[in-house]
Amino acid sequence: MLTNTLFASTLLVAFLSATTAAPPGRGQTCAIKSAKEFCLMLPPKYAGGIAEHEDSAIAFCTTDKLARQLKARTLPKGFIQSAYFTKGKDWVQVTGLINRGEYGLSTTDGGGQYDIKAPKWSVCQGYEHYVELVEPDNNMFCFKCCAKKEDCPVNKSTHGCRKILGGTYV
Repeated sequence: MLTNTLFASTLLVAFLSATTAAPPGRGQTCAIKSAKEFCLMLPPKYAGGIAEHEDSAIAFCTTDKLARQLKARTLPKGFIQSAYFTKGKDWVQVTGLINRGEYGLSTTDGGGQYDIKAPKWSVCQGYEHYVELVEPDNNMFCFKCCAKKEDCPVNKSTHGCRKILGGTYV
């Protein structure tokens, strides 16, 4: 009887854990503070594919301080080649170039999109919505955090950074 009760309790806990929304966990929070201080979602392991890790990506930040605050990792030195910060009334954005080789990203990886739906429970600190694209094949990234959903278009991931978010890429 005790074994059946223990088994049933274990199943109930597992079910509730799987069906209850969890708060953002370790490495699931990004931020954009400036062109020098921001985070990006990337595959959890070196040389991972962007699209293949849309559900398992974690945050990597440009500074150790921000990484510690957000329980994230620090970007490899030399990964960010250029970054341009812009700010609107209800949003912030950073765009620029990466050196894909500093994190082992493939020259043939066309990239992918991260947003509040993938990876699950990911967020941009201080904003309700975000959209990020990383395009290793052309060494580009773009990341925008928004108060309003309409300012962060998440339904056009195949169009690329230049068409979706505009910005500077030099």
